[in-house]
Amino acid sequence: MTSDTVCLTLIAPRQLRDELFDYLSEQTDLVTGFTASDADGHGADVRLQTAAERVRGHAVQVVVRIILPRLDAAPLLDRLRLSLAGTKLVYWILPVTEFGTID
Repeated sequence: MTSDTVCLTLIAPRQLRDELFDYLSEQTDLVTGFTASDADGHGADVRLQTAAERVRGHAVQVVVRIILPRLDAAPLLDRLRLSLAGTKLVYWILPVTEFGTID
């Protein structure tokens, strides 16, 4: 991969996990795979959706990381905006300087 490779990071409420995973798995022309992990969201802009989250003071979230060509990131974000409108999905894109597999 080259410097035209990016890491798209998505942060979503834990309740969207299955829907998001299913959706990304269907985008085979843009997404060849992804890595996911659970996270705790903190901050003024984090939506505490359940009583348990309000008691704990943080939101239970899922973090998804996708390595893909820079040119594929915008079309994928456009699709996510249409399909997951209103979910307050958070994202950012960072350049990837190197990506590979250790065999």
